[in-house]
Amino acid sequence: MEKSKVYELPKLPYGYGDLSPYISEEQLRIHHTKHHQAYINGANALIGKLDKARKEGVDLDMKAVSKEMSFHLAGDALHSAFWLNLAPPGKGGGGKPDGAIGVAIVKEYGSFDRFKKEFSQIAVSVEGSGWAALTYCGATDRISVMQIEKHNVNWPPDFPVLMALDVWEHAYYLDYKNERARFVDAFWSIVDWQVVDKWFKHAREYMQA
Repeated sequence: MEKSKVYELPKLPYGYGDLSPYISEEQLRIHHTKHHQAYINGANALIGKLDKARKEGVDLDMKAVSKEMSFHLAGDALHSAFWLNLAPPGKGGGGKPDGAIGVAIVKEYGSFDRFKKEFSQIAVSVEGSGWAALTYCGATDRISVMQIEKHNVNWPPDFPVLMALDVWEHAYYLDYKNERARFVDAFWSIVDWQVVDKWFKHAREYMQA
């Protein structure tokens, strides 16, 4: 019988110390290998639980299973995006966006500074645990910033994430303690705008086809 595929923790495209001083080596290593890994483990455990229940003809609380699976899979998806839309300072991270995403930001917000201000306000004001995400709407051909609670609340279908910022405390507490605003400010020094631009072009091409 063919072995079922499982979710795996993605490798980072940079070293654990490469985002310093904005994210320390210890902070990044724990975030990636402990917290992100926990969502991978959670999703895989649920797959195993479902497979076993179906094989043995056992009924599960499918509402609870579905809700928990959504939480873990969204956590995996957002973390995977977060790692990729970061880059070491001086090696692609920071600066201002150009290309198609730069044009879209100015068109929607009037200026990059206005966009940065609104995104930062949304990120800092997330209640409890959650994310700030730049998304794209194919129906209106517009970009927008959303607050995603936990990993899977207030994230509507068909709004692909172009840029994600994790503002759970586990993302920054070792480096910034409870000063989320300082972490959000540091984020702008390590954003990889080339990746964001690539995702924007891909989303736009696919959704406008």
